This record gives sequence, C-alpha cells and structure tokens, in this order.
Amino acid sequence: MSRPLRLAMALIALALAGCQTVSNFWDKTFGSGPVHKPAPLVAIQPTATLRILWQGSVGAAEKNVYFPARDGNVVYAVGAAGGVTGFDSASGGEAARFDAGQRVSGGIGADSGVILVGTPKGEVLAFERTGKPLWKAQLSGEVLAPPQAREGTVVARAGGGRVYGLDAATGKQKWVYQKTTPALSVRTHAGVVIDRGAVFVGFPGGRLVGIALSNGNVGWEAVVSLPRGTTELERVADITSPPLLDGARVCAVAYQGRLACFDATRGSVLWARDVSSIAGLASDDRYLYVTDDKNAVLAFDKTTGASIWRQDKLVGRNVSAPLAVGRYVAVGDVEGYVHLISREDGAFAARIATDGSAIGAPPLALDRSTFLVQTRNGGVFAMTVQ
Repeated sequence: MSRPLRLAMALIALALAGCQTVSNFWDKTFGSGPVHKPAPLVAIQPTATLRILWQGSVGAAEKNVYFPARDGNVVYAVGAAGGVTGFDSASGGEAARFDAGQRVSGGIGADSGVILVGTPKGEVLAFERTGKPLWKAQLSGEVLAPPQAREGTVVARAGGGRVYGLDAATGKQKWVYQKTTPALSVRTHAGVVIDRGAVFVGFPGGRLVGIALSNGNVGWEAVVSLPRGTTELERVADITSPPLLDGARVCAVAYQGRLACFDATRGSVLWARDVSSIAGLASDDRYLYVTDDKNAVLAFDKTTGASIWRQDKLVGRNVSAPLAVGRYVAVGDVEGYVHLISREDGAFAARIATDGSAIGAPPLALDRSTFLVQTRNGGVFAMTVQ
C-alpha cells in the first residue's frame, strides 16, 4: 500500500470522526512497523567501516517518535514514561539520570544546562542537569516537537498552529505566534530551527515562516508548496519535518509538494523541485539530501537544485531523514538498520543493525565522523564511520 493511499485512508477515517488532524499518520509511518513487509535488503560490498562506539538505553518511545538532543559533550534521550538519561558523547558513560515525573511526547531539547521536554497535556517542563525542576509552562495543546532554546528564549510548538516563546529562566510567556491551519492536516513531530535571532518553522499548507526570536514578529513568510487538487485529501501539502538552515539559505520540504530553498534573511526563493517528503532533509558542503515519501534518498546540488543521484533500494523500509557524515549519508529504517550511503554516487557503503526496532528520528551528529540514533524500543547507539 502506497504512502499516499495510507494518508488518504487515515484522512477519510479522520473526517468521519469529525477531527481536524491526522493523529496517527506519522506514528503509522515511522512506528512499530510498516503496513506491508519491507523490501529485502540488497547485498552490498562495503567501502566504509561503520561500527557501534557505545550504546545505552532509555524508555521505549511507544507511539511517538523521540528526538535526542546534545548540549556540549552530553547527549540526552528520553522515553515515553519520562525517564531522562544524559550520556557522555565520547564514551557513553552516564552523565545524568532523572525522571520528568510524567509522560513525555516528542523528545527532548537541551541548551546551556537547561533540559526541556514537552508533554501530551501541553506542558513544557524545564530541568537542571541534575534533574532539579526549574519551571513548568502550560501551552494550548500537546507538545509533539522537542522545545528548543537560544539566547534566553525557549521556543515550543503546540497544536492548532501555535508557536510559543517562553522566558528561559522562568517559563513565562514572552510571545505567541499562531497561523491558521487547513481543515485537514497531518500530525507531525516537526520542530523549529533557531539561528541568529530568528526562528524558522514550517506549517500545514506548505508555508515556511521566519519569526523574530525576541518578540515573535514575522520577518517573512514563503510558500514551499501550494495545495493542489480539488478535494481536501489531494490538497494536503504539509511541512512535516524541521526546516534546514544551511548558511545563508533555509530549505524545507512538504508532503505532496515541493522541496524549496530560500534566502534566510529575505525569504526570497532560490530554487524549488517537485519532491514529496515526510521524513526531512540534510546537507553538507556540496549537496542537499532528502528522504522522499517512497523511501528513496535523493541528492541535489544545494546551489542550483540540480539532481545528483537517487538511492531507491529501501522501498517500504520507512527510512528516516538523512544525516551527512563526512563523505557519506546515514539513514535509519523500520527494522533498526543504519545504512551508510556514498555522497558521490548514492551507492551503499556500509550497513549495521541495532536492536531491531524502528529508527524514526533523524540521526544526530556528535562530531564529523560520529553520530547517534535512538530506536523505538529505547536503544541509544553511537556510531562511528571509518
């Protein structure tokens, strides 16, 4: 069953129930298993060495996708039940462990010693590294994406198209931005990207917005993809992954839409290509990479948008967003495999197994040759490329 058909079925069920968001589409896509059997793995001739540097464990993700976060030399991970563990990024030694005290949704954020989690009840909880609670803020709906913090402001995304700016010291609301969302949209774990005093966030309906971190004012709004078709099902064109900031450009990709890059200051379009993606994108000094809705990993020239290569041998494997790692691109899949792909031609360079459960969140870079993945069963694996 194709992803568009799965989306249509989910939306039809949703419409009959009278709701406004597809509450289980992301979870079915990157959850406990695909609708049909994953394609068999093709035999490869390794041209690189991919090995596990260290591994640990946190609580199971259950129905959500959990994003780990790095703060200095510590990487933090959390499970659905609220157990938080900090690992030394080099050795995997336990640097912190505490319980958030309630269930957590969407993963973890960390900055300057402040650990942030969101809850299904719409709360943002802040802790010190030791686990001592700092503050709690109530938002308007479930917090599906990891809160992010920079320059004294925590930015958290809630349901209903709302983005909140909170004081990092107290949790008090500084500003809120709300954008009207379409009648039907896909529930996602797409967070925000913060850089140089700006917050970049994608919305249902294919819009990318640049917001001032200090006060929530809109700097610009750009169209990644316009909804197409005559029915609500056909017109779903949601940005379901975080934007990508790459120097002076910011890029985003929409489901049933386009991949587009914009000038990060003005919001003017630089180039766009017809690509549909749920998982997301990454870049290095030469190329931009995206996992499309057919589980193919694509490479584009990031200056012109020209197509470079396509790796399409992971059909049905619910492939994660990519991560550029030196001369390679890393992705995870629904059976817990990590695949290393050559950035030169898209050929498989290496493969390694984890714990057999899905890798939904993008791999997290630790340094130029080391990265981390978190599995649905709660496994945390740091890997190095040689």
